[in-house]
Amino acid sequence: MPAPRILGLDFGTTNSVAAVARGDGSDLVVLDSPDGGTTGFRSALCFWEDEAVRGGIAVEAGPQAIAEYLEFPQGSRFLQSFKSVAASPSFEHATIFERRYRFEDLGRTFLRTMAGHSRGSMADVDRLIIGRPVVYAGHAPDTVLARQRYDLMFDGIAAERHYVYEPLGAAFSYATRITDPATILVADFGGGTSDFSVVRIEAPGAARRCIPLGYAGVGIAGDRFDARIVEQLVMPLLGLGGSYRSFGKVLEIPRGYFADFADWSRLALMRNRKTVAELEKLQRTALDPGAIGRMIAIIEEELGFRLHEAVGKVKRDLSSAETAHFHFSGAGLAIEADVTRAAFERWIAPEIAEIAAAVDRALAAAAVDAGAIDRVFLTGGSSLIPCIGRLFADRFGADRIATGGELTSIAHGLALIGAQDDLTAWTA
Repeated sequence: MPAPRILGLDFGTTNSVAAVARGDGSDLVVLDSPDGGTTGFRSALCFWEDEAVRGGIAVEAGPQAIAEYLEFPQGSRFLQSFKSVAASPSFEHATIFERRYRFEDLGRTFLRTMAGHSRGSMADVDRLIIGRPVVYAGHAPDTVLARQRYDLMFDGIAAERHYVYEPLGAAFSYATRITDPATILVADFGGGTSDFSVVRIEAPGAARRCIPLGYAGVGIAGDRFDARIVEQLVMPLLGLGGSYRSFGKVLEIPRGYFADFADWSRLALMRNRKTVAELEKLQRTALDPGAIGRMIAIIEEELGFRLHEAVGKVKRDLSSAETAHFHFSGAGLAIEADVTRAAFERWIAPEIAEIAAAVDRALAAAAVDAGAIDRVFLTGGSSLIPCIGRLFADRFGADRIATGGELTSIAHGLALIGAQDDLTAWTA
């Protein structure tokens, strides 16, 4: 019998990566992009109306979605970070050109389009290994609901479907880099969640090379850090902290609008008739109607992606410099600001404290203390933020920190796990 075709899939909040098992290793799937091949496929969708397409709505995903959006932003609908609403009971559907899309509809559309750019590498899969966060993003996430939506999203792709905690995939990948036995802590920082796993790695040739000991997670990661930048630099110009008149009283503008605006997964969804009508009504009674008008313009002119890129750039720049310049313009708004790393770290200090608490929970679940950890493997884009690196260096010692493959280690390890004879120790 031929060996089963195994695909490891890291469906991420910001980027998605796939890998195919081969022999005793795995190969990352190369996906087409406007600039050539890529292994990191942006978890984004762009819809636009096209009478030549069946159903009248065309769609692209990944870097092609970005290219389509940039060509005609106001005529398209761009969605990103939609994984963040997987466990949200309040999310029922996204309305796009008067058509409703449930989470699983968005997910299936994304996967189908991603596979179409994989040059056949994601076709004819026998066993699919899917990464999932230890704790889903969002307030009071519903894990059962998320699993139901994931099952519908991935239905029909492979005869076998298994879910594995994302940091375990990274742990399996890291195990290929070492030969001595070690107890490791994997810290995986994604766009929506930060997940931690303690794993015992035995020497090569052992009956069980990797043994999971304990897990923990928190629904905080890169997108929440982005939200803090938006709150500090952008929101004051859009009415945050402002007031409006209602029945002779002066009241604070509801903060729910600003919370949604700062959440990449929800910003694009604000472009619907109900929300825009509510904002227009608020604008008429606001003490500073121009501020609310600017928020409406950003939403209606589909400038969320451009804002995302401006925020991401300043965050990345602060990973290598003490000061970075923030620039965003559009919808009658122009913001120029120098941001220091010290200020950024103050803004995200509450989130860093919650991340530290999740690390404590992972150690407690594994019944080990910090001294028992031989290596700390940091992965995911937000692991490059200096104060996150310091958190682990101060706790475990800089000499125990390992990095590398920040965007690809999970998919690589998931494919390796899929090739194991017994998956029960890994599935979640």
